[in-house]
Amino acid sequence: MTTREAIEAIAGQLQGEVAVCTTGYTCRDMQAASDRALNFYMIGSMGIAGPIGLGIALSRPSSKVLVLDGDGALLMGLGVLPMAASLRPKNFIHLVLDNEAFVSTGGQPTCSAQIPLDELARSAGYSLVLRAQTREELMEGWCQILRRDGPSFLLVKCQPDSGEPAQRVQRSPEELTMRFMEAMRR
Repeated sequence: MTTREAIEAIAGQLQGEVAVCTTGYTCRDMQAASDRALNFYMIGSMGIAGPIGLGIALSRPSSKVLVLDGDGALLMGLGVLPMAASLRPKNFIHLVLDNEAFVSTGGQPTCSAQIPLDELARSAGYSLVLRAQTREELMEGWCQILRRDGPSFLLVKCQPDSGEPAQRVQRSPEELTMRFMEAMRR
């Protein structure tokens, strides 16, 4: 399964969940798969989708909040793991797409082939930690997460995408913010 295929699979499952997407191709692929007002795209801000999603989860405990993160982005902001585990928001879902590379910036390798990110989340104290490599495992993990209290962590080991990336996010950061805030008010 490629990163894009994993995003498409999860996008097809979203209903009322908030989705905060890390920068780069993750934003682009989510926009292509399911652009909606409850998606917040982190354009050019690597490593902060997790903290932003955590803040939303804490301020909106009745809403499920999904963070679509990458291995490189998570590695830039590992402090979110113990913070989420210690604050224990039941509605926080941290899904990490691990293709072992900084694909959006040229394919440089990350250290996630040697450092299992799901073990870091488990050590930090997430309530539920799962790993998936196939679409079936991803869908099974997603169903488990929706039935349990979080914070939850799902590591999705995937292959980098080949071919042309999806188009850039079409709205400005200001437009995205206003659209998202209006959707959150509803």
